[in-house]
Amino acid sequence: MNISKIKAVVFDCDGVLFDTGLANRKFYDEVLDRFDKPGLTREQFKNVHMMTVGAAVEYLFPELEDLTPVYTCLKQIGYHKFIPDMKMEDGLVSLLEKIKKRGWVRGIATNRTDTMEKVLKEFHLDPYFDIVVTARDVDKAKPHPDELIKIMDHYDLSPHEMVFLGDSDFDRQAARRAGTWFIAFRQSSLDADVHVDSMDGLGDVLRLNE
Repeated sequence: MNISKIKAVVFDCDGVLFDTGLANRKFYDEVLDRFDKPGLTREQFKNVHMMTVGAAVEYLFPELEDLTPVYTCLKQIGYHKFIPDMKMEDGLVSLLEKIKKRGWVRGIATNRTDTMEKVLKEFHLDPYFDIVVTARDVDKAKPHPDELIKIMDHYDLSPHEMVFLGDSDFDRQAARRAGTWFIAFRQSSLDADVHVDSMDGLGDVLRLNE
């Protein structure tokens, strides 16, 4: 990875910017409970963590031909009340300030849809990101590369001018297909250009702490 050519650092949301495990589990468990289904299994939890809401609904309710009642339920429950259960990653704001000082673009590429804006406002992170691309902004969400390509196109970047930090195989696939550098966050088993365990560690890799 040639740091001297980097012009943008892009982050996944769940599991990277935030520990969203508790919030996501509470959200989907409540939805499942409304339909008298048991809470998420470990395998289901791992999978919905990577998916868009639409894909998660189809995955969790394969027996339903008409998913309209589930989507109605999602709207009734809402995700906003679970946002306080999210935990922002330590050192994130400091890292984002260093990235800005370096003159690099700060972006988000996430399979979240209409909840991303609420999350950023709740944690006062709006000013710290230059571009946010969600699943609703592209034709195909991760593992397809559309979100990353959209950011590259917006800033006229080549693939090796962008780094993507993610924690799932969907993130890995998207980065590989887009041709960008991929840094795995707390997932040593993922095939990646670099592995880091903290925001400070990412700062070291990107030589922002010197």
